[in-house]
Amino acid sequence: MPDQQATLIKNTTVWTSEAAGKLENTDVLLEKGKITKIGKSLGLPKGARSIDGTGKHLAPGIIDEHSHLAISGGVNEGTQAVTSEVRIGDVVDNEDVGIYRDLAGGVVAAQLLHGSANPIGGQSALVKLRWGAAPEDMKIAGMGTEQVFVDAFTRAKEYEREMGAYNKLSKSQQKAAEALPGGTPRRDLELDALVEILNRQRFITCHSYVQSEINMLLGVADRMGFKVNTFTHILEGYKVADKMKAHGANASTFSDWWAYKNEVKDAIPYNAAIMTRAGLNVAINSDDAEMSRRLNQEAAKTVKYGGLTEDEALRLVTINPAKMLHLDAHMGSIKEGKDADVVLWTDNPLSIYARPEYTFVDGREMFSLTADAGLRADIQKERQRLVQAMLAAKKGGAPTQSASSKAQGQWHCDTLGEEKELAK
Repeated sequence: MPDQQATLIKNTTVWTSEAAGKLENTDVLLEKGKITKIGKSLGLPKGARSIDGTGKHLAPGIIDEHSHLAISGGVNEGTQAVTSEVRIGDVVDNEDVGIYRDLAGGVVAAQLLHGSANPIGGQSALVKLRWGAAPEDMKIAGMGTEQVFVDAFTRAKEYEREMGAYNKLSKSQQKAAEALPGGTPRRDLELDALVEILNRQRFITCHSYVQSEINMLLGVADRMGFKVNTFTHILEGYKVADKMKAHGANASTFSDWWAYKNEVKDAIPYNAAIMTRAGLNVAINSDDAEMSRRLNQEAAKTVKYGGLTEDEALRLVTINPAKMLHLDAHMGSIKEGKDADVVLWTDNPLSIYARPEYTFVDGREMFSLTADAGLRADIQKERQRLVQAMLAAKKGGAPTQSASSKAQGQWHCDTLGEEKELAK
C-alpha cells in the first residue's frame, strides 16, 4: 500500500458535490487520510508534496452503487430461494485487475452485490478500492416473488419473538429450557439477517426493473414493517417515482440501457432526470466492469437526457450513492474532515476527454498517469528481455517449446509475433 504523504493540490477547479458547488482557483490539502483544508493560497506543510492543478478539475472519487467487481467465483447462490446468510465479504478478490482499472477511471469505492438469481440473494460488501490491500482491509463495513418475501419475513418475525422470549429468561430458566426437547431456539443465520432488516440494522438493495415488481415489494415492505433502502436498476422508476418517494426509497439506475431483455422494453434515458426532479435521491450504477470505469461519462448523459446541471450529474456518482450506502458522513464530497477520496481530472470530469491524472483513496495515491506509464514501460522492457533470451536460446540449439504442451505451444506462437516486431 502507498503511504499517506500529505498532498497539497494547488489552484484547481474543485467540484465539491456540496452546496458550495464549484470553487475556482482553489487549493485542497490532504493529510493523514482526510481532507483537512480547502481554500486559496494554502501553505505547504513540512514534508508534504505539491501538485499543480492549474487548468484541471478536482472531484470526489466516484462511488459505484452496483458492482460485481472483485468477487472470486460466481455471484449467485442458487441453492434455494432465500440465502440471506451468505456474504460477498467472504469472497472479495483483492487481486482482481479490475480494481486497478476502476481506479484509472476515478472510482474509489463500490458496493459488491450478489446477482439476481434468487429472491433474497445475500449480504453485499462495501469496499474501498485499496489496490494491494488484503481483502479484509478493503471493506468499509460489513436482496422474486411476493410470497417468498412474505414467508421469509414472517418466519423472521416469529424467530425474533422466540429469541427475544428466550433471552429474557434468567440463566437458571435458560438452563432448564435446554433440558427440554425444543426448549432452546435454534440460532438461524438466515433469519438473523432478515431480523436485522426489520430493525434497520441492515439495508435492502433490490434488483428491480418493471413497475409491477416495484409496487409488489413496496406493498410487502409496508405490510411487514420494513423499508427498501434502494431500488437498483429501477428502469421503470419514472412510472412510480411518487410511490418510491413516499416510501423513502433511493433509486440507482443505468443511464441509457434498454432493449436487451423483456423487462427493459419500457426503459428510457430520461429515467434518472425524471426521478431526480420528483425528489428522489438518484445514482447511476454500472453493473459492469467496463462501464464502471466510465461512470463519469454515464452520469454526463443526464445533462443531455433530462437537462440536469453539471453539478447534479456529478452527484449521481459521488454524494448520492454515498447517501444510499450510508457513507455520506465520510465520503462522496469534498469537505473538510471527510476521507481524502478524490480525483484530479485533466478536464471537466463530465467530458469524454477527461482522464484521471491522480486518484487518491484515504489520501494515498492509488493511481497516476505518470506511474502507470512507468509500469507499462517496465512491462514492455521485461517482455523484450524474455524474447531476447528465447531467441538466444534458440540460436544455441535449445528447444523453445514442448510438442506435448499446448500452453507452451501457444506461448511460442505469441512470441513469434514479438520476434517479428523486434526484427523491425
